[in-house]
Amino acid sequence: MALSQQLIWLFVLAIPIACVAWTVTQEEIFKEVRIYCTQKSQDCEKLVQRKFFYLFTCEYCFSHYVTAIFLVIADYKLLFGDWRGYLISFFALVFVANVYMSLFAYLRQSLKVEKIDAKLKDNEWHEVKEEINNK
Repeated sequence: MALSQQLIWLFVLAIPIACVAWTVTQEEIFKEVRIYCTQKSQDCEKLVQRKFFYLFTCEYCFSHYVTAIFLVIADYKLLFGDWRGYLISFFALVFVANVYMSLFAYLRQSLKVEKIDAKLKDNEWHEVKEEINNK
């Protein structure tokens, strides 16, 4: 596969990895599972058990496992056609997927701030309007 195709695959394949990792570790649909895993990651006696459950609460950690699954499914290799290609593609995909998740988190936070600002301005406008009507 040509390098340009490999790079396209890198940026495209990172999208579903980021989507799955973000959804499981951040979205409301998995909230109960996340709460359970958070409690287990703090309460289990064995270190291995605590780390296993922590995996489902951290998008960065979880993205490594999602990437491994996608590598098997897609049989994607970057730069080399052997095991080195898998190794390089693994870490490249984790990196790009985490960049996507960071951008998404930033965008989401910015939208929340804009929404709050709009509500505050709307409330101020209603207060001014009431004040004018009362005079």
